[in-house]
Amino acid sequence: MPAELLQTISSFMALGGPVVALLVVLSVFAFAIILLKLAQFWRERVGRHGRARRALAQWQTGEHASARTLIADDRAPASAAIATAMKLRASGQTERNLIEAEVARVAGARLHDLQRGFRALDAISQVAPLLGLFGTVLGMIEAFRKLQEAGNAVDPSLLAGGIWVALLTTATGLAIAMPVSLILAWFETRLENERVEIETLTGALLNGTDAHGSPTRNDVAAAGATSHAH
Repeated sequence: MPAELLQTISSFMALGGPVVALLVVLSVFAFAIILLKLAQFWRERVGRHGRARRALAQWQTGEHASARTLIADDRAPASAAIATAMKLRASGQTERNLIEAEVARVAGARLHDLQRGFRALDAISQVAPLLGLFGTVLGMIEAFRKLQEAGNAVDPSLLAGGIWVALLTTATGLAIAMPVSLILAWFETRLENERVEIETLTGALLNGTDAHGSPTRNDVAAAGATSHAH
């Protein structure tokens, strides 16, 4: 089976010429990047916020040690960000601007690392259709050149064969660009969701609310005690 597949790919590249060969190389490169990013997203627990949310809930109920222990070994960017905020709060840091700046620094470094490879995927999704169109133009030029050389003995099948071979490169370019574009958009959406989650959890910790923005029980009790005192 692998031998037959290699033979099919080889004949396909020979039929399409050097442009198709280049497009096949780009597709292999894009596939490798996508696999690496999927493995990285899984390893870094992108999108998995359960432990961070549970740690926030424990922190807001006064279980600071338990909250920090819960996310100490969690690799998720959201957990790393909120762990930084908890560490600063536990050390006595009360200035919100300084805490937010440090959280932004930690989160920015993690998200930047997760974004590596995105530009390459974006470049492939944009260049592949252009390369396909370039190959089609070259194929059409070659087809009409052969048509001119044939003179009066024009064979319609010669022109038709040259045209479909030329169009093959455009189809190849589009077949590569479309899935790469969709997968890149999915990656970017996951990272944007991660960034929003980091901002939400950090804000909730600093404001004394839960992950949904509602006051915690401690804050409600404190507010009630204040009102009774008055």
